[in-house]
Amino acid sequence: MVKTKLLAHINDPKDLRKLAKNQLETVAKELREFIIDVVAAKEGHLGASLGVVELTIALHYVFDTPNDLLIWDVGHQAYGHKILTGRRENFHTNRQLGGISGFPKRSESIYDAFGTGHSSTSISAALGMALASKLKGDFKKHHIAVIGDASIASGMAFEGLNHAGVTDANLLIILNDNAMGIDPSVGALKKYFTEVKAGKKVRKNNIIEALNFNYSGPIDGHNINDIITELERLKSIKGPKFLHIITTKGKGLQQAENDQVTYHAPGKFDKITGELPVKNNLPQPPKYQDVFGETIVELAKMNPKIVGITPAMPTGSSLKLMIDEIPERAFDVGIAEQHAVTLAAGMATQGLIPFCAIYSTFLQRAYDQIIHDVAIQKLPVIFCIDRAGIVGEDGATHHGAFDLAYLRCIPNMVIFAPLNEIELRNIMYTAQLGIDFPLAIRYPRGRGTRIDWKQPFRKIEMGKGNTISEGSKIAVLTIGTIGNKIAELRPELPKNKVAHYNMRFVKPLDENLLHQIFKKFETIVTIEDGTIMGGFGSAILEFASNNNYKNKTTKHLGIPDHFMEHGKVDELFESIHLSKEKIKEFLLKLL
Repeated sequence: MVKTKLLAHINDPKDLRKLAKNQLETVAKELREFIIDVVAAKEGHLGASLGVVELTIALHYVFDTPNDLLIWDVGHQAYGHKILTGRRENFHTNRQLGGISGFPKRSESIYDAFGTGHSSTSISAALGMALASKLKGDFKKHHIAVIGDASIASGMAFEGLNHAGVTDANLLIILNDNAMGIDPSVGALKKYFTEVKAGKKVRKNNIIEALNFNYSGPIDGHNINDIITELERLKSIKGPKFLHIITTKGKGLQQAENDQVTYHAPGKFDKITGELPVKNNLPQPPKYQDVFGETIVELAKMNPKIVGITPAMPTGSSLKLMIDEIPERAFDVGIAEQHAVTLAAGMATQGLIPFCAIYSTFLQRAYDQIIHDVAIQKLPVIFCIDRAGIVGEDGATHHGAFDLAYLRCIPNMVIFAPLNEIELRNIMYTAQLGIDFPLAIRYPRGRGTRIDWKQPFRKIEMGKGNTISEGSKIAVLTIGTIGNKIAELRPELPKNKVAHYNMRFVKPLDENLLHQIFKKFETIVTIEDGTIMGGFGSAILEFASNNNYKNKTTKHLGIPDHFMEHGKVDELFESIHLSKEKIKEFLLKLL
């Protein structure tokens, strides 16, 4: 562990405020080294927190937290904040099962004023708090929103700015301008702030001042004395204020500064050199995101109508492969999920074939657009829903638990979950041949099961499942990649007792296959890596009820009706009885 002569004695911000100003640069050095030391061994988000070390110290030094309310937009900026607010000793448990969260969490600390896993919520939340303070007659409390990593370009951030600008709320918005999200920022606003930094915009053209904010900056976000001086000045100014600071994502670790995309969340690395471990070059199945990325490029070269869209996730979704090869037909729209979906809808009206690649948890933010702009108009938008199911250490804000349930109730929507990489390729191929309805394809984070996944394309019949194996006692119905666990378990189960059906489509269900199953079996088990409430199992129950299949035993495995916390994927599956061993135990009890 690194030496922390000053940091070791800071158990809360009161201890920090006892220090002289000339000691704070040492605290910053120690804090940065501490973050690097822990994240190198335990993994986590690195670059964003390294970039705001000086800002974090300055904020807790100047403001009376937790009485003054501090909100971190895109919560992975907040590692330094957590360490300075009583969680230094527990920081090594960050993102681990039973440990502290990787994001601000109200139930974890009084210093976490608002839970923030996704982006662009801080301005609205802080304004709500500021207006509440005013209504309660508290005019001394400060409310600070730190918005960074490209979040300012999101529609919700603009909605918050628009409202705040016509209030007299005691609100300070700090733009942590590092020109980066997970990938480089995009769009006209990014270009505008770049020109502001270069001195090309004069005050009369200032967008923020035009919205009635008291604008200051830009200032060096790594000069702790300058930040403190400006924060002290802003404390005495009434109404909505906006401080523009310039930071470097990954500051303090040369590799993280040079390769900001990789070192956003690099996994384990050498804390001295910053180097990543040498990868095992043995053949292994690809990540599902890469299957999507390589397949859409392959198909786009065959079909000029195909376009790709992602809201700020080009690397994570692997749409960057298409952006690099066919840039005129691949669009990163920034952190703007609602815009991404309606943009795709607009393209679909003109005969293009839009593949809209969005993480499951982020697609929730565009639910209205899915319904009103796509489904009502029955437009053939293809939603490629990455990170479906349990995603691991990012926890409740990032698990893709709800997509099957929230999409299944939408008329006109067809929902497919591939068993493996080959089915993912084939459904993408099938969709671009021509459909007249919206299609959702959901697949998980992580690697698939097939080394030989690049096989000739085959058309998939819409709404049809298939039989993986026959049996006489129990019918197991699975949806998506979790079905591979049943296939792997088959040698460990009594011979010819358990039938396995890969349903593939949650909507429409393969009713012909289901009639065969319900007529043959007395016990039916459904398994899914989505929420049980309203999901695949619920769809099967509805089918049984609608078709008067009485006196059947139906059992359902899936994500229970509570928010899943963070931890390794295998640990979380074990906790909800979806590990292979737990599924095996469950099935053996039924036989």
